[in-house]
Amino acid sequence: MIRAAALLAVSAVALSGCGLRPLYGGGVAGPVQSTLAAVQVGPIEGESGWFVSNALRDRLRAGDDAAPRYRLDVRLDDQIAGLGVRRDDSVSRERRTLRARYQLVDLSNGQVVLDATAGSDAGIDVVGSEYATIAAERSALERLSQIVADQIVARVARYAQSGK
Repeated sequence: MIRAAALLAVSAVALSGCGLRPLYGGGVAGPVQSTLAAVQVGPIEGESGWFVSNALRDRLRAGDDAAPRYRLDVRLDDQIAGLGVRRDDSVSRERRTLRARYQLVDLSNGQVVLDATAGSDAGIDVVGSEYATIAAERSALERLSQIVADQIVARVARYAQSGK
């Protein structure tokens, strides 16, 4: 029992010196949350842009009353490609790919402080009903928009934690 307690104490001391810190440490007043609260999402074109823009705003909502210090500019590439082909040359499976190139711009001087990409893809079964296929494509776009928004916010949060 004493040996286990000693091992636990040594482990705690070793981990405290490793440099790991919680990303959202400090809560609302912390550097990450205050930076995210000060990000304004620029307009994004198209239906996929509408989904991504809304997802980003939902994740950055803490800053509704904060004056923006940064602007997030996002350009999307949304593609659907046929993968599987049946004997009658009709497509049986599609892959929807959503890629984003985004830049975080400091509004005080117009400098790009973060330039990165994010993306994800989803498989879609093409069925006999055209309506069902269209619904599946839209549902895939909604899921991909959420994933891409999560990736963008996580990267901006890492930038904020690094101390800029």
